Amino acid sequence: MFEIRDLPRQIDPRLVRLLEQVETATVGHFLHSQFADAALRGVLPETRVAGTAVTLRIPGADSTLLHHALALVRPGDFLVIDRAGDTRHACWGGVVTNAAKLAGVVGAVIDGPATDFNEIRRCEMPVWCRGPSPITTKLLGLEGAMNVPVSVGGCAVEPGDAVLADESGVLFLKPGQIQAVAERAIGMQERELGLLDRLRAGEKLPDISGATAKVMAAR
Repeated sequence: MFEIRDLPRQIDPRLVRLLEQVETATVGHFLHSQFADAALRGVLPETRVAGTAVTLRIPGADSTLLHHALALVRPGDFLVIDRAGDTRHACWGGVVTNAAKLAGVVGAVIDGPATDFNEIRRCEMPVWCRGPSPITTKLLGLEGAMNVPVSVGGCAVEPGDAVLADESGVLFLKPGQIQAVAERAIGMQERELGLLDRLRAGEKLPDISGATAKVMAAR
């Protein structure tokens, strides 16, 4: 059985551009949830993308729904794929990479393996997954769900959530969180540049951060 719900409302492009200025590791200084399991790693180096979550739940060896979804997705969508616990079959490979890229999909996060990493890199398609597998899914026509709540990398993700992914990891945000989280992170990144200037000028990190003062006070 296939369950296919309407595509979610896309996130305002202005907010997407704002989010793309943010490093996930900066957000990790003040937010401790909503990050996918660190085992989900980017195939491309030094890539950062953000977009609107379009969710899929694909069971076992059947990727029929993923192929169907590639005719429905829009530019700016970020595919978030729940593999329902399957860590053996790669649902994402070279042909899917090309189809997604041509459809304007900005990225994909897969809670399972992928294959054809060379093609993913050739197409410069941002993909996060649990590593490679040579065993692929098939078009079995069994079941799946699209645009339903899913679990990916230990996170509950709803269609229409924001996805931010880079070389440090994957972060999911509710649309209402984007502005505040992004502005706080960008401010921290700007202050970090000032800190680096102070280090280059000869100051010591523990003196700037206050770590030395804390150690001395606790002795």
